[in-house]
Amino acid sequence: MKFPKPHTLDEIASLIDATFIGNANFPVLGMNEIHVVEPGDIVFVDHPKYYDKALASAATIVLINKEVNCPEGKALLISDDPFRDFNKLTKHFRPFKSAASAITDSAVIGENTVIQPNCFIGNNVVIGDNCTIHANVTIYDDTIIGNNVTIHAGTVLGASAFYYKKRPEGFDPLISGGRVVIKDYVDIGALCTIDRGVTGDTTIGEGSKLDNQIQIGHDTVIGKKCLIASQVGIAGCVVIEDEVTIWGQVGCASGITIGAKAIIHAQSGISKSLSGQKTYWGTPAQEARSVMKEMASIKQIPKIIEQLKNK
Repeated sequence: MKFPKPHTLDEIASLIDATFIGNANFPVLGMNEIHVVEPGDIVFVDHPKYYDKALASAATIVLINKEVNCPEGKALLISDDPFRDFNKLTKHFRPFKSAASAITDSAVIGENTVIQPNCFIGNNVVIGDNCTIHANVTIYDDTIIGNNVTIHAGTVLGASAFYYKKRPEGFDPLISGGRVVIKDYVDIGALCTIDRGVTGDTTIGEGSKLDNQIQIGHDTVIGKKCLIASQVGIAGCVVIEDEVTIWGQVGCASGITIGAKAIIHAQSGISKSLSGQKTYWGTPAQEARSVMKEMASIKQIPKIIEQLKNK
């Protein structure tokens, strides 16, 4: 998430009542999660296990819960609760705005685009030309939809990320201030749910096709011309490269990459990154041919046992 205008380190520290290490006029341009940070961004870290990763990241401002040596060219914001204060910044720069109508005045809808009854189009939504949005689709604030996109009934774009911090009193959500971005020529089936990014974008690439009842988590990036069948569940921060095919009821863990032109057979469970140009099956997903050979061998065990008994 980039701020509407540059701010200084001193200004940001004042917003969250934090102390800082660095020049008071150090430029702060935005805030992001660690996997998408750029120079000028704030990243937060609240566990010593991840201090080094945050301090070495592309972010030039680190919101941290302990005073540490500040790397050259960077600045620190010292907070007793970085998670809480990251949420404060999201609320300040991307506040929730209630809608006065089913299609908000700030929404931009292109030529020849059809919006069927009972749809909700949120604040600052942009929908391109020649799109069809079927009945009962909900499109949350700040979603961007390209040209020649079809979205079927009951789909929801832009709900919050499933991202929580466990505290003694319960679970505290990390507030989502990112977007959903749907590129040109995408088809999305009925009853799909695509969560917005926490600070960045959840993206569906050009020409990709999604079946019904698919869940896509926050900050996931799906490439061009992918095919995803019904009841697939993809967690947050996943990268799916171009021309990947995922068949029904596949489950995918967070933070992994699936290489270009990979094929995932139905009901597979993906727990780690997979190379492209291969076919996978099983839980955990492995190359399909290898798994099938293993299964064929296992089927021979009763026969081998019987032969040993008869000797």
